[in-house]
Amino acid sequence: MTLPQKFLILAAFGLSPIALSYGLAPQTSLNWLFDISVNSTNATHIFRAVMGLYFAMVVFWLLGAFKHKYTQAALYSLVVFMLGLAAGRAVSLVVDGPAHWLLISYFLLELAFGLVAIVMLHRLDSAKEANAT
Repeated sequence: MTLPQKFLILAAFGLSPIALSYGLAPQTSLNWLFDISVNSTNATHIFRAVMGLYFAMVVFWLLGAFKHKYTQAALYSLVVFMLGLAAGRAVSLVVDGPAHWLLISYFLLELAFGLVAIVMLHRLDSAKEANAT
């Protein structure tokens, strides 16, 4: 198994508890973690949809980890997903001010995972170019 494939597994397992905290029982977990009241069906629906999106990414990253032909595409999706989340959090930090320490940690992890995936994609491209010559 290659380093990018191991990285995809790490990202998948790291994202799973976050997905569950958002959508399994949002009334309980989000109140406990962030003091967010989820007290309507619509709010619960939104958080469960977010959980579904997170798990869809987890499935694709695991596919990329275990099927070499999907590794590069999975890494690209990881870059877009993680840096998209990080960008949204960065905007919120600038516009809204500091957030809960766990959300700041998520921001730093998302940024790091996105940047590491970019480095891995560059290495994959370099390896392909070297093999082509």
